[in-house]
Amino acid sequence: MILREIDLAVMPGEVVAIVGASGSGKSTLLALLAGLDTPTAGSVELAGEDLFALDEDARAELRGRSVGFVFQSFQLLPSLTALENVMLPLELAGREDAEDAAREILAHVGLAERLHHYPKHLSGGEQQRVALARAFVVRPQLLLADEPTGSLDAESGEAVIELLFRLNREAGTTLVMVTHDEHLAQRCTRIVRLAAGRIVT
Repeated sequence: MILREIDLAVMPGEVVAIVGASGSGKSTLLALLAGLDTPTAGSVELAGEDLFALDEDARAELRGRSVGFVFQSFQLLPSLTALENVMLPLELAGREDAEDAAREILAHVGLAERLHHYPKHLSGGEQQRVALARAFVVRPQLLLADEPTGSLDAESGEAVIELLFRLNREAGTTLVMVTHDEHLAQRCTRIVRLAAGRIVT
């Protein structure tokens, strides 16, 4: 069992850092909050819904409507351009304004000139900005970020974090972020520390 006796409530608009040593259960906790992993016991409530009382299709629909994700490894589809990567979640939701909305947010994150570039032709910082645009374009209630600067150099990482916090403020999103960066954690409104699968503070 990776996590034990976890009792965590995140309020709307909070910015929460989850910190802890490697193997302490940080990424597992994030996956459970998103309904990507299924717990052996206990429940997770998201936007008033018990995630694990829903079937997989209903969970996916709730995620698509309410949750944005940013990963350390960007998770962009290599066969799609920056614009197409950002359009994808909107197209899956049946939005007819997918291209206009994607163009607008890519301009907002400083990539108006890179719309038709594929991920392999973008720097790491640019790829993570595309990932941020994709996460925020659906206007999620909750954004889950797993080591969002872990693959970036210090300068690119700082620029991505400033952008993440700015987008989060503008959208009024609830942010839960896994990080090993203590300086970054201190900028959040609350720090949750994990050790050996338990919350210690």
